[in-house]
Amino acid sequence: MKLLNFFVAASLFTFVVACAPEENEKNARLQVWLTDGPGDYQEVNIDIQGVDVHSSENDNEKGWASIDVNHGVYNLLELTNGLDTLLGEIEIPPGKISQIRLKLGDDNTIKVGDEVFHINTPSGQQSGLKLQVHETLVEGISYKILLDFDVARSVIKTGSGQYTLKPVIRTISEAQNGAIKGVINPKEAKPAIYAINNNDTLATTYSDSTGHFLLRGLPPNTYNLVFDAGEDFQDVEKTDVKVHVGVVTDIETVEILEK
Repeated sequence: MKLLNFFVAASLFTFVVACAPEENEKNARLQVWLTDGPGDYQEVNIDIQGVDVHSSENDNEKGWASIDVNHGVYNLLELTNGLDTLLGEIEIPPGKISQIRLKLGDDNTIKVGDEVFHINTPSGQQSGLKLQVHETLVEGISYKILLDFDVARSVIKTGSGQYTLKPVIRTISEAQNGAIKGVINPKEAKPAIYAINNNDTLATTYSDSTGHFLLRGLPPNTYNLVFDAGEDFQDVEKTDVKVHVGVVTDIETVEILEK
């Protein structure tokens, strides 16, 4: 069975967010996690084969996008009492997401009294169980969607002694971090930009061809920003820049002088 532990270390040597300007900085990051409420079984093993997300941008339909998930069988009873596991994540343009589609395989089993039984899964659930999610994604912010599987209500025992899966899943969405954006003047300076907290560099990036920059994936805290402009321009430092969860802090224009 799969149970994924997810750790993030935040220091100059172990965790530096550095993405190429004009590539994926304009996206949000979406993670889908799985958890479960306890049930009166020894094991409940669910075969997860895919996760899709339905999104729109500026009220224009973008349709379904597939998330690169860790396919396989998950014992839901290993994910109770605050434990959860990462199914997968995706970079996605900012905008609204409305649904998550969970695709199940047919290798679903339950263990009761030391005996393993197959769980019947309706074909409609294998093609995709649609879950309602209403969240607006902001560029540069990472979001977590938790699929809370209610085992006690999801596994039905029939009169013939068989088991059927009728998933009852609650979706919980939340922003995980914040970001800082701004614009460099003149754009030709193209400095390396560092977000520093307590002598640790939490993120680094460069301004793009228009002078804009985005430092993403920042835990809520207060940062000093260092703009290393190289040989022809003077370095700049901005202090006490505050970051809040789910918010992109705009420091507007950063003036960089020639040497």
